[in-house]
Amino acid sequence: MSSLPGVTSAPVRAVPRQRASRVRGRGLVLGFLSVLFVTQVYPLLWLVIYSLKTNEEILSGSFFSLPHALQWVNYKEAYVSGTYLKYLFNSFFVTASTMAVVIVLCSMVAYAITRFRFKYASAVMLVFLVGIMIPLQATLLPLMIIFKHMGILNTYLALILPYISFSTPLAVFVLSGFMRTIPLEIEESAVMDGASITRTFRSIILPISVPPIMTVSILTFISIWNEYIMASTFISSQSLKTLPFGVYSFVSQYSVNYGAIGAFLVLGALPVIFIYFVLSEKITKGMVAGAVKG
Repeated sequence: MSSLPGVTSAPVRAVPRQRASRVRGRGLVLGFLSVLFVTQVYPLLWLVIYSLKTNEEILSGSFFSLPHALQWVNYKEAYVSGTYLKYLFNSFFVTASTMAVVIVLCSMVAYAITRFRFKYASAVMLVFLVGIMIPLQATLLPLMIIFKHMGILNTYLALILPYISFSTPLAVFVLSGFMRTIPLEIEESAVMDGASITRTFRSIILPISVPPIMTVSILTFISIWNEYIMASTFISSQSLKTLPFGVYSFVSQYSVNYGAIGAFLVLGALPVIFIYFVLSEKITKGMVAGAVKG
């Protein structure tokens, strides 16, 4: 059958090609995500298997083999001998205190930078951006000398203060990027109704900014929870040490309990994993919040 005059079959042929192209694209994306999933999950799975082995199985060199018998005693050893609860409390106290100050302080700073019109707003923002690039290691010696003269060395404050300082730049960057996308009309309506700046910030801006606040919270939590350099520099008292120091409870002069170390590492990672899964949706929203103005 001849085709009608003026009608071409090229678009008809192009449809299967477009579908095949989309299928190939989805296959590539799925393959990439599968590889990424395996590379991210496998280390955690390997750690769990490691924590259920005996020292003999671990030292035998068969790193990828399953244990002959599950050594749940390693977790009991990690919980009791590793004084897990004491280290857990110290980590939670330091982390929660830092997060509370960072959220309150940085949300106010971000609001002031994005809403108040003053001469040096851009310069203030630039200072915070420069703070992101300062390496932590470069501040250890000056901070140690300062804290020694202040008399707060080997206290919770010796950890909380630098943690706040190093968490602030990224938090201000994330929160200010989101607050710029909030329409000014919302605040203008509140001001016309008689609301003060404090009331507007507390009742309007903060509730709207929950997604980026959650993102800042989890990023701060993760960076502080496993921090070791500052904790080992500023803290020497055994009663104030945080979770990363718990592994040393299983290292003696003549032996190392590798299975208990693995179990302790699993117990230390559980709070982070739990919090991330609980807040994963809000974290995702917060990471893309402010990327597109609407």
